[in-house]
Amino acid sequence: MIKLVFATNNKHKLEEARKILKGMVEILSLAEIGCNDDIPETATTLEGNALIKARYIKENYGYDCFADDTGLLVDALDGAPGVYSARYAGEECNPQKNMEKLLNELDGIKHREAAFVTCVALTLRGGEHIFMGEIAGLITKEARGNAGFGYDPIFKPFGYDETFAELGDDVKNKISHRAKAMDKLAQFLNNLID
Repeated sequence: MIKLVFATNNKHKLEEARKILKGMVEILSLAEIGCNDDIPETATTLEGNALIKARYIKENYGYDCFADDTGLLVDALDGAPGVYSARYAGEECNPQKNMEKLLNELDGIKHREAAFVTCVALTLRGGEHIFMGEIAGLITKEARGNAGFGYDPIFKPFGYDETFAELGDDVKNKISHRAKAMDKLAQFLNNLID
C-alpha cells in the first residue's frame, strides 16, 4: 500500500481524507512523522499553497506527500475570501469570526452565489500532480447545523436544502469540493496500483 503524508494540522480534514482514501493509501499525519513545523502558506493561489506544503514535507522529511488548500470564492465579493479563507477575519481569527465577517460583508446583498474550491497537490516518486475539486452553492443568511467545520454552516450546495453542516459528513464527503479533488487523487493512485 502506498504511504503518504497528508500535510495538514486540521484533524477534520485528516479524518475526511482517511475516510475517502480508505483501503487505498496509508495516510500519515504530520504528528506521526514528528513534524510540528508551521509551514508558511505564502502563495497567492490555492495551487501554490498546496504545492508549498507538499514540497516542504518531501524536502524536509523525505516522505511523498499530498497537501490541500481550499478557498471559498464568493461572486459578490469578487472571489473573496478565496486563498485567504482560513484567515479572513485577520490573524487572530477562528471559523466563527470568519463566518461572521463574511455574513457582515454580504449583509443586504441578494446574489449570494459562491463556490468552494479545493486544490490537492501530490509529490510522488519524483513527480508533482495537481487535482482540483469544486462545488457551487449559496451563502445562507445565518449559520445552520452542527456538523462539518469552517464555513460549512453557511454554505448550501446547489440541489440541496441544507447547509454542509446540516447534511453531515456522510453526504458531504460524497459531494464536496474536497471529495471531488480527493476522488481524482484516488483515481490517479488506483491507476498506479493496477
